[in-house]
Amino acid sequence: MELFKKRKYITVSRVNINEQEVKELEELIPAVPEGMWVKCDGCGKLLHKRALEDSKKMCPHCGFYFRLSARERITLIADENSFKEQDEDFVTGNPLNFPSYEKKLQQSREKSALKEAVVTGLCSINGLHTVIAVMDSSFIMGSMGMAVGEKISRAVEKAIELRLPLIIFTCSGGARMQEGILSLMQMAKVSTAISRLNAEGLLYVSVLTDPTTGGVTASFAMQGDIILAESGALIGFAGPRVIEQTIKQKLPEGFQRAEFLLEKGFLDKVVGREELKEVLTHILKLHLRGGL
Repeated sequence: MELFKKRKYITVSRVNINEQEVKELEELIPAVPEGMWVKCDGCGKLLHKRALEDSKKMCPHCGFYFRLSARERITLIADENSFKEQDEDFVTGNPLNFPSYEKKLQQSREKSALKEAVVTGLCSINGLHTVIAVMDSSFIMGSMGMAVGEKISRAVEKAIELRLPLIIFTCSGGARMQEGILSLMQMAKVSTAISRLNAEGLLYVSVLTDPTTGGVTASFAMQGDIILAESGALIGFAGPRVIEQTIKQKLPEGFQRAEFLLEKGFLDKVVGREELKEVLTHILKLHLRGGL
C-alpha cells in the first residue's frame, strides 16, 4: 500500500542567509499593529480588538465577557453626552507611608487614565435621571481606599440631595491593603450613607461585575434594593482557592459565580450585558411610578 511506502525527503544541511535580503523581505511583509488581536480567555480564539469593542466586549464565539473600564461602562449604559462627572480630581494620598505606594498609584493612573478606582457622576438612562458610581479593575484591581469610599459616599449624598435613584457598578478586589484600617473604615462609611438613602425612600440598584470580592462584597455591593449581576461574574468575600485551602474540601462547580449565587438566592437577576440598559430602564420606571 502507498501508505507504507518510504517517502524521500530533501534535507538542507546549511542555508546561506543574506542579511540584506532578509531585511528587504521583512519590509515587504505588512506590519500588524501591536494590540490589534486579543485572545479570549473563554474559548482561546483570537479576536480582532475593534470587532470585540463593537460587540460590547463579548466573545462572539463563546459569549465570554471581557472586563469593561469605567468609561466603557458609562458609554454602554448612559445616554449619549448625558454623563456629568463629579469629584474627578479627588485622589488618595499615602496616609500610612506604605513603601512604593505613590509609585503604584502613579502607574495605575497612567495605565487606566483615571485618578482613582471609581468614577462617579450624574447621567440619564433612556431619559431617566440617576446618580451612578462605576468601579474600574484596571486601577489597583478596583480596590477600595479612602478616596474610593469618599467618592461613593458623596455620590450617595448627591442622590439624596437631588432625590434621584443610585446605581453602583462594583468591580473590586476588596479593601486596599496599602491604606490598612483606613480602607476598612470605608465599608462602614459607605454603608451608613446608603442607610440614609434607604431612609429617604430612594432606590439603590447594585450591579455586580467581575470580580466583586472582599470588603466591597461585605458592604455596599450586597445592600442594594435590587441586586443584579453580569453573567459569569465572580462574587464573594474570600477567593475560591483560599476557601478550599481552609475547609480542605473541593468546592461545587461554578461556586461564587453569578449564576450559582442566583440559584442560592443572593441575587435578584443575572443580566446579559446586551440587555443591561433596558433592564435598568425598566427598574427606574417602576421606581418613578412608586412600584418599588
